[in-house]
Amino acid sequence: MKQLGIIIVAVVLASCHNTIKLALPDAFKQQATMQHVSGAKKNKMSFDDFTTSKIKRGLHVSYPGWGRGFFLENLLLGDIGIQKTEVVKKEKAKFRYTLSDGKNRVEVYANEKQIDKSLNYKIGDGKGLLGNFERLQQHQYIFSAQISADTTQGGKTWELLMTNIYDRKKENDKKLFTILKQDDNGLATNGTDTIYIKGITVKKTESPSGRMAELPIKLLSGYQLRTGDGVIAIIDLIDKNIWFYNELDAKEKLNIAAIATAIFARRVNEKW
Repeated sequence: MKQLGIIIVAVVLASCHNTIKLALPDAFKQQATMQHVSGAKKNKMSFDDFTTSKIKRGLHVSYPGWGRGFFLENLLLGDIGIQKTEVVKKEKAKFRYTLSDGKNRVEVYANEKQIDKSLNYKIGDGKGLLGNFERLQQHQYIFSAQISADTTQGGKTWELLMTNIYDRKKENDKKLFTILKQDDNGLATNGTDTIYIKGITVKKTESPSGRMAELPIKLLSGYQLRTGDGVIAIIDLIDKNIWFYNELDAKEKLNIAAIATAIFARRVNEKW
């Protein structure tokens, strides 16, 4: 049986995709310009004056398998019809591409890695709703990217890092099933300047007739990019848009576009 949290998220996404919208602050919208990213989640993207080369992907591999055993513990659990095993799932991918604004360009090299450790419980013959289920123990997602500017432009290399870490023991989580928080936050820095990346979640949806409803869980719908001076961009994962603050110069927009397209290009921790 799959983890219950994954099933719930999948069902919500399938049923609500056309009714969920990212809510942006009116004050920011009045000072920003939206660009729709054509080809987002595919192997080539374009918007405004920006275009990517074809995204070259390395081998995307997944390693499902068994972890450590519980021989002595299972001798006792077997008396009440329960078998306990550890399941370890590993997944990793990498990609690279060039992004150009028509005048300048940057090279993007990215890596994704995810590791999940769960305890699998088989009760009796394993049939029924809870006859065979997994209980998540640890989750580790790491996304990193290097954004290298053409040296003739005098640009600096940016390092992007986003993570989502969960450890049941450290968090003292007693719930039977766990739905991971949608908080793969992070930052991008060139050693001098830093852009902070924070996930935006939604819990309300609207039907085509205008009726409002509340989702059972919060869903990651986008990312807010900000510096010490405030919000400079918002990435809309649902409608595949990027909102740029109007006061950004060309170099800043190129860096933000590189961060946004790298996020859209992910496959391991794919959203929407």
